[in-house]
Amino acid sequence: MHGSLVTSSLIRETTENESANEGYRFGQEEETYNIVAAHGYFGRLIFQYASFNNSHSLHFFLAAWPVVGIWFTALGISTMAFNLNGFNFNQSVVDSQGRVINTWADIINRANL
Repeated sequence: MHGSLVTSSLIRETTENESANEGYRFGQEEETYNIVAAHGYFGRLIFQYASFNNSHSLHFFLAAWPVVGIWFTALGISTMAFNLNGFNFNQSVVDSQGRVINTWADIINRANL
C-alpha cells in the first residue's frame, strides 16, 4: 500500500527520458511527494474519509495497521491452538463433587436462543 501511495504522488524532478528515481538523493531535506496528491489517491483507494491530510498521521497509520493485524492474527491462532473457538456455557460451573451449579447462562441455554 505504501509503495503504490508514494509512487502515485511523487513530485517529478527529472525529464520523461530519465528514471524518476534519478531525481532523488538519500537523506535529502525536501519532500519527494505531494501530500495533497497522496490524500486524493488514498481517498480513492479506500474511501474519502479514510485518507489523511498530514503526513505524520498517514505514516503512523501505515506503520500501525500491519502491526495491529499481526497482533490480531497471533491472537486468533493462539485462540484456535487452545481450542477456544467459542463460548460453551453447557454445565460450565460445577462444584467439587461434580454437581452442576446453575447460572444465568444455563437459563439462556435452555431458552434455545
